[in-house]
Amino acid sequence: MKVLVAAPLHEKGMEILKKAGFEVVFEKYPSEERLIELVKDVDAIIVRSKPKVTRKVIEAAPKLKVIGRAGVGLDNVDLEAAKERGIKVVNSPESSTRSVAELAFGLLFAVARKIAFADRKMREGVWVKEQAMGIELEGKTIGVVGFGRIGYQVARIANAFGMNVLLYDPAPNEERAREVGGKFVDLETLLRESDVVTLHVPLIDATYHLINEERLKLMKPTAILINAARGEVVDTNALVKALKEGWIAGAGLDVFEEEPLPADHPLTKLDNVVLTPHIGASTVEAQTRAGIQIAEQVVKALKG
Repeated sequence: MKVLVAAPLHEKGMEILKKAGFEVVFEKYPSEERLIELVKDVDAIIVRSKPKVTRKVIEAAPKLKVIGRAGVGLDNVDLEAAKERGIKVVNSPESSTRSVAELAFGLLFAVARKIAFADRKMREGVWVKEQAMGIELEGKTIGVVGFGRIGYQVARIANAFGMNVLLYDPAPNEERAREVGGKFVDLETLLRESDVVTLHVPLIDATYHLINEERLKLMKPTAILINAARGEVVDTNALVKALKEGWIAGAGLDVFEEEPLPADHPLTKLDNVVLTPHIGASTVEAQTRAGIQIAEQVVKALKG
């Protein structure tokens, strides 16, 4: 059997595939046109957040039985086309849970203490001691939007920092909320009462532009927004306006509606926003786990 690895995969994952007796072909992030050529005789495809496994790609792969996503989101896979063909789609959602949660707090610290701003100014030879006045997190209220694996980890960390925890999720898990000292409220209440709002929801129709102009206006002018979920969950134009006009104090963003983010994007001109290039899962530990977990699932699916 033949497995196409169309994105970087940890060497331990590659070893698992080869030890299972599969022929492994690797090509990093091929275009759709190239992917269509590569899949003609493969039994499985492994991707990360890219490339996209579109209907055209799936239709060009008559032997395809499994699509593996080394990571969490499946928005780059045409799930409907896969279902029609009876193709199994697997991922490794637990692999980057802690990494994303820790990055969310890294972004929060960078915004709350103006670390990135101060660093930039220091490199310019400017001593911005007075302008770099920040806030402490202890005693503040954090609103966690989406209380799944990552939201739970974020709430645990927040609890350890002595923060009050508000939670919003369409399927509230009260038992897990008690573990982190959290309280479920509706989204509007969370936005109004939180000093920090952090987003941990998947990208589906119901979450597209979940944070829009109307909801940004509900937030405190001293509040910080963190997004390490999906860029499309936030209306970027509304967020730029909110940051410029002071509806909120700042934002920390790891994901964007347009990736890579253009160098001249309005967000890059603002001092009250910290930007990272979709690195939530970019830790040695997360990538090791993702490679191993997705390889094991592909082996199981093909040999099961």
